[in-house]
Amino acid sequence: MELTDDNLRTLSEYLKNTLNPDVNVRRPAERFLESVEVNQNYALLLLHLVDKQDVDITIRIAGAVAFKNFVKRNWGVDDDAGDRIHAQDRESIKRLIVNLMLSSPEAIQKQLSESVSIIGKHDFPNKWPDLLSQMVEKFATGDFHIINGVLHTAHSLFKRYRFEFKSQELWSEIKIVLEKFAKPLTDLFVATVNLTTVHAGNNEALKVIYNSLVIICKVFYSLNFQDLPEFFEDNMETWMTHFHSLLTADITCLKTSDDEEPGLLEQLKSQLCDNVALYAQKYDEEFQPYLPQFVTAVWNLLVSTGLQPKYDLLVSNALQFLATVADRSHYRHLFEDPVVLGSICEKVVIPNMEFRASDEELFEDNPEEYIRRDIEGSDVDTRRRAACDLVKVLSRYFEAKMMEIFGQYVQVMLQKYAENPSQNWTSKDAAVYLVTSLAAKGQTQRHGITQSSELVNLHEFASQHILPELQKGDVNTLPVLKADAIKYVMIFRTLLPREMVVGALPHLVSHLKASNQVVHTYAACAIEKILAKRETDGSLMIKGEELAPLASELLNNLFAAMDFPGSNENEYVMKAVMRSFSTLQQQVVPFLGDLLPKLTTKLALVARNPSKPHFNHYLFETLSLSIRIVCTSNHSAVSSFEEALFPIFQGILQQDVQEFIPYVFQLLAVLLELHDSGNVPEPYMMLFPCLLAPVLWERPGNIHPLVRLLQTFVRQGAQQISASQKINGLLGVFQKLIASKVNDHEGFYLIQCLIEYFPVEALSPYMKQVFLLLFQRLSSSKTTKFVKGLLVFFCLYAVKNGASNLIAIVDSIQPEMFGMVLERLFVPDVQKVSGNVERKIVAVGITKLLCECPELMDGPYSQFWSPLLQALIGVFELPEDDSSFPDDHFVEVDDTPGYQAAYSQLAFAHKKDHDPLQGVPDARLHLAHSLSKLSVAYPGRMAPLLCSLGEPHQSHLKNYLAGASVQLA
Repeated sequence: MELTDDNLRTLSEYLKNTLNPDVNVRRPAERFLESVEVNQNYALLLLHLVDKQDVDITIRIAGAVAFKNFVKRNWGVDDDAGDRIHAQDRESIKRLIVNLMLSSPEAIQKQLSESVSIIGKHDFPNKWPDLLSQMVEKFATGDFHIINGVLHTAHSLFKRYRFEFKSQELWSEIKIVLEKFAKPLTDLFVATVNLTTVHAGNNEALKVIYNSLVIICKVFYSLNFQDLPEFFEDNMETWMTHFHSLLTADITCLKTSDDEEPGLLEQLKSQLCDNVALYAQKYDEEFQPYLPQFVTAVWNLLVSTGLQPKYDLLVSNALQFLATVADRSHYRHLFEDPVVLGSICEKVVIPNMEFRASDEELFEDNPEEYIRRDIEGSDVDTRRRAACDLVKVLSRYFEAKMMEIFGQYVQVMLQKYAENPSQNWTSKDAAVYLVTSLAAKGQTQRHGITQSSELVNLHEFASQHILPELQKGDVNTLPVLKADAIKYVMIFRTLLPREMVVGALPHLVSHLKASNQVVHTYAACAIEKILAKRETDGSLMIKGEELAPLASELLNNLFAAMDFPGSNENEYVMKAVMRSFSTLQQQVVPFLGDLLPKLTTKLALVARNPSKPHFNHYLFETLSLSIRIVCTSNHSAVSSFEEALFPIFQGILQQDVQEFIPYVFQLLAVLLELHDSGNVPEPYMMLFPCLLAPVLWERPGNIHPLVRLLQTFVRQGAQQISASQKINGLLGVFQKLIASKVNDHEGFYLIQCLIEYFPVEALSPYMKQVFLLLFQRLSSSKTTKFVKGLLVFFCLYAVKNGASNLIAIVDSIQPEMFGMVLERLFVPDVQKVSGNVERKIVAVGITKLLCECPELMDGPYSQFWSPLLQALIGVFELPEDDSSFPDDHFVEVDDTPGYQAAYSQLAFAHKKDHDPLQGVPDARLHLAHSLSKLSVAYPGRMAPLLCSLGEPHQSHLKNYLAGASVQLA
């Protein structure tokens, strides 16, 4: 693609069409852009278009977004796919993008800034050494539009330092950044703070200046996160003095009338609290001189800040700072005075735990967000969570004092509620939250709260204040308290008595009928977690027969809950349906006649526009589970499921609903496995050629379920596939998979299945080419995973087709090549093979080579007999060798769109481990019997060979022979 005006006009037209709401216009335009993005100059055309002032701004922004997505998809080089960007384009992009970004309007600047950070993640510093110099020199311009562009880019480039694991490579990069960036950033910070005084009367200028200060403080946090840099330690006085002045500043013109969105002043103070909390937590010794003034400043901030939502992040970060300080041993004395603790409780904790009007609004109008914050743990930035964390820290060190002080407040709040429940329900809500905070000591996502304070009687509190809320007849009154009560049972389920938890189940089931989305969602979530709870011996706490009396009401209420507005695709309800089916097992069968049509109708609906990944996953799990439950005991029912599901599956495949296709393949495999072996029904055989289409294999999420489905086809109908001349297609898939470092193991699964089930004569014309492909891959990229798979394949081939045949086919590629295979693969690397079935295949395969192969006894490879036997005994007796090869590296899966790349395995559609050598129960005894037969065929030859083994290998071998009750001739 040349950089011409015609091409720019064409590109502009296609970008315009990608914004069209009509899918028939939009999709072809998107597909065209995808098809040309690998052409040289494509990315440069986008950048030139973005830079053209006479082009409509919406098209320029669309071009910037398209460029960012192009970079995200293609800048990192995939070993399997190769480099999709021309080297010349890479250099041109890096030369142009910084200046273009800084001179662009804000909406475009944001997209290009993200692009720079993506490129920087891959190329900085080694392949883009002048990036920081290009950025730093812009600080001298004095133009805050440009300066803020640089700062935004620095923030997106450096923020990964907050979560990356420590490594020498990371230290080296941060060192380079600090050398070039720390001093210019400090100088810019000081100059910008000074400008706040110079422009004190200029409201517009102050907004720009404070915007820069917010980003500078974010960059400071990233650069200081891993360790305290020497430069910042030397200049701590400068930074902390200004931090303190900014934290205590009161700029009237920056205050906003909006109660919801935080203004610049709130954003800056929130970040400052984060910064000083970082220093208090990680660098407390160096930070100690500055700490008292910040504790005072943060305390004053907390007691003077209003309850409006715009202050939530600020208050949360301020509370987290206090919690951090209270957790450090040499600051703890600041909090131990009961007067101080009482003041904290009264002025900070209680006000920030109370249910505000904005919380009630969220509860009613945006229940999904409320649920996400409250029970999914995404409430890290909320006042309640931060106040709760502060209570937990203080309780850890001053438990008795805290219980005494807070206990009084809890009693007052509960008394207030008792006086007028309909008016004062928020008091009880705060009391329950406070008790939960005081009681909780240890918590896991799977088990809820697992440790509690001995000073809080959870059982008594539940009996007096929680269960009565659940036992009230009307499930729709005071919904917040209903939600609190359900949540209490849910999070303390492992600590409350079993009879109380089980006794609460009927009440939880009745709350599924609550019209409030939070209440019926919490009820479903609690039921699912209680049904998933296991006893110490691993068995379920609630068995199917115990749940059976509740089954009718439970299932009806769960399905009815999905008819409430907002809960049509409620993932918690669907997960509870799945868990109920799983617990009830055969006892769910009487209800399925009514429920399965509801599930298939739901599937047909969501397939039109998949938007809730978790809901969809649990829906497919439930369908898979239903098939397992019904068809395991009644094989004839398979056809009923096929009649119900095939039309929907057909629609999903025809419409190319990418999110659902991996699930469809898994369910097809489950259904096909339930047919009698040796025959694949006609509808499946009609689908079979489509499964070999290359386009399906381009999507990472399809590969595992497709291989699983092809294996099922081969197991069920090898003769039919052989007769239909489709072996070539299967081997084409194998060739694609085996060339990939990521998917080569799937290629081995497929070829091993072919060897196990296809007649030898059907495969023999292709086998030499298969071996050639494997050796080519071995020479081009020898990874541990590939070597393990290759050894298992060789051994399975020897077991199925004979050891001499294995040697013959390898030697047909190159004379005496099998000697190299033994010397360089089998003997040194067989210990790397992992997995019980795989190690068994290897053991039986090597036994075949040792005991049924003249080439290793009298032939050209006789010198390998003893080393190979010694290696086999090592497989039996030594731990797995987990060393790796230089070609090994782990593929990073990040920035993957949706859940396409991550394969969504259905737990209830898993295939059972398949052992192709079920006739060999013990590989050690098999070796002993085989050696005994060999000694009869070669009398007198065994003793000297076995004497050449080292110790303890000889001792182990004697044990095998004794265990098999055989002797060598």
